[in-house]
Order: sequence, then structure tokens, then C-alpha cells
Amino acid sequence: MTTLAGDQPEYFNPVSAPDFLMKDQLQRLQLQRLKRIVKRAYDNVELTRNRMDDVGINPEDIKTLADISKLPFVYKSDLRDTYPYGLFASPMSEVVRLHASSGTTGKPTVVAYTQDDIDVWSSVMQRAFASCGVHAGDIVQNSYGYGLFTGGLGAHYGAEALGATVIPVSGGNTDRQLMIMKDFGANALCATPSYFLHIIDRAEQLGIDLKDMPLRVGISGAEPWSEPMRTHCEAAANMKAYDIYGLSEIIGPGVGSECRCQKGLHIFEDHFYPEIIDPETGEVLPEGQEGELVLTTLSKDAMPMIRYRTRDITSFITEPCECGRTLRRINRIGRRSDDMLVIRGVNLFPSQIESALLKVENAQPHYQIILTKEKGLDQLEIEVELTAEMFSDQVSKIEQLQKKITHAIETTIGISAKIRLVEPNTIARSEGKAKRVIDKREQ
Repeated sequence: MTTLAGDQPEYFNPVSAPDFLMKDQLQRLQLQRLKRIVKRAYDNVELTRNRMDDVGINPEDIKTLADISKLPFVYKSDLRDTYPYGLFASPMSEVVRLHASSGTTGKPTVVAYTQDDIDVWSSVMQRAFASCGVHAGDIVQNSYGYGLFTGGLGAHYGAEALGATVIPVSGGNTDRQLMIMKDFGANALCATPSYFLHIIDRAEQLGIDLKDMPLRVGISGAEPWSEPMRTHCEAAANMKAYDIYGLSEIIGPGVGSECRCQKGLHIFEDHFYPEIIDPETGEVLPEGQEGELVLTTLSKDAMPMIRYRTRDITSFITEPCECGRTLRRINRIGRRSDDMLVIRGVNLFPSQIESALLKVENAQPHYQIILTKEKGLDQLEIEVELTAEMFSDQVSKIEQLQKKITHAIETTIGISAKIRLVEPNTIARSEGKAKRVIDKREQ
């Protein structure tokens, strides 16, 4: 395993200098930026102005960072309700780029950037790459999708700003991805966790040993992934895999990133002010308590987001990080408040299934959750792929594996599930975000 290159401590890297601000310096900067962005949103965004007026607050009332809790929330539904340009605080003459989410229902959510916003985005992505051990001279294979999805261009600009060589291969065509990775000598790979997993599987099918490649760093985000999956990826490619966090509504990738310590994600809070709230009451929670992450953009001009409800469940890590960064860290996000499944009165998240599977020897992290109803009762079925070796093995061994998986999942989620073992490559692979749940209960 490789850590950051260079003989000097990490904080000598000028790229990462903002990550090491003293607390009072950071808070002064945050307050200055908060006051400006709240006024900008109030003056230019009708929804923000109306909601602030409804609760009797105006920009001049923001005198301390704690006053942010007085401001109303913004929700993802607000972006849909004001589609396409209703939340913009800049005229279109100043907007240099539009991105949009891949909304599964109705129209996509649209986000905008001025040139200053693009510069901020490049800067935080540059810092994210640096914190993950990527540096000038590295060759970065960018397998995030390009286009309206923010992942591809966000990673691209940040890696170039760092001085790395970028291969803009985008997603898909996995055989070609592997050829390019080998021939071009990529030592860093950007991909969603599920696509990274697919690359590993395809390499094995083609007889390619990823450990023979110069790949040193993997940077994955855009969907929750578990610690066992990280271990699986690192072992398969003999590299370090880092989690990166972002969301289109805020800026895209680059809101936060792990560092070489891999003990939580540092939020680039000089640009994105984080809070943890109770998802039911909306009250700000004490530091260290788990709740919903709320983010405020402190420097995004085209489309400021004031107290945006991410629906991502996490908590602040209160201990200082060994890397020396003074930015606050959050625990890796393994679930969302809105992807929770309620099965026979029990709350569960797809990430729990993944964690349980990866604890079982010979179980694959390729699975599909299928929900049905029988006589008014929810039924939970989980399809799990066998390896080629297990599929050709004795029936008794397959049955034994099925029992182990059944026990591991029931122990983890607290309810029984029907486990169906399927042939290798039966479950569809994802080149972007994985679709883990098929809900047939209303069909």
C-alpha cells in the first residue's frame, strides 16, 4: 500500500493549504462568506426570499455562524418545483455551464455554474485528489460519466488543475477500459464503486491481473459503499481505495474527501458549511451524534444552496485527524434517509445487505433485492451471484453457502429473507450508480 509521495509533511503542499487553517481563521472566513451568500440568495432567488420572510428573518440577522440554524431548509423537490432556472441567483449571461441529475421520475434537477463557481469546483477537486495521494505527474483514468452528470467533468478539471495527466475515458466499454489502463499506465482510477467492482470482475474473466498494473489509487463516490467492499477492491488491485463525497445540487464531487488515513471524509467547509440535524425534527444535533447532513454553499454564485437537506445519514468525527487537517470529518455515508426500506415493520438499508454478504467467504458483492407482497405481507428476496468455481462445485457446498448467507443477513437486518443463488454474471452490471432494489409490491 502506498501513501502520499514526497519527503515533506502533507501540509507543505500548497494545494492543501486551506485544509490546515486554524479554527478561528476558518470560522471568520465561513461567517464572511455566509453573510454574503445569504444576502445574494435573498436578493436574487424568490423562493429563498419568500421563505426567509415567512419566518421573519433577513440577511442582516446573520451575525454569527450559529445564526445559520434560523434559516429555512432547501429540499430537492424545490429544484424540481422551480425547474429549470428558478433557483438561479445569476443572470444567464453569467452562467457558463449547466449540469443536471439523472432524475428517475419526471424532469431532471438542473444546476448552474458561473466561471468563479467552476474555479471553486476545480479547486476543491484538486484538494480532494491531493488528499487521496494523487499528485502532479500521475496518470488518472477518469471512468466517471461525462455529460450532464457532474462526476466526469468535476474529476477531470480537478485532476488537470493538480498537474496530473487525465484520460477522459468515461464509463462503459470495460474491455477497452482495461486495455487503456494497461497500455497508458494509469496509476489512479476514478469510478463509481459498483463500476469499479465490474472492472475487477471483467479483468478476472479476461485473465488480467490488476496487481500487475501500476494502479496505486482508486477514488470512488456517487453511491454508498461499505468498508468490506473497500477491502475487496484494495486486495483485488493492490491499491488504496478512497471515498469521495459530493452531490450535484451543491457542486458535484468535491464536497468532501478521505485523506490517506481513511478515517472519515474531510468536508471542504471553507466552501460548504456542514450541519447534522435530526431528520424528523430538523433540530441541529450535538457534534458526534448521527443524523442527516445539511450543507450550505458558501461561495457558489450561480445557484446558492442554503441549508440543503441531503438526506444522507452520517455524523461528525470529533477527534482530530492524524493527517493534520483541521477541516471537520464525517463518517462514510452508508445510507440515506430516503432509501430506507420498511419490511414487515423493520427498517433496513441496501448497504446492510452488502456488508453482511461480504462477511461470508465465497459470497460475491453482486446482489439484487426484490420486494414483493404475498397475502398482504411483504416478502424479501435477495439474489446473490455465485463465483464460477462455486457454481461448478458440489450441491452440498452451494447449500452450505446459502445457509451461511441466510444466517449472516438475518443476523444483520433482524428479519428472514429468501436467498436465491444465481449463476455468474446473471445480475446486471452498472456503469454508473448501481440499481440494487426492485420493488414489485405495488405492481
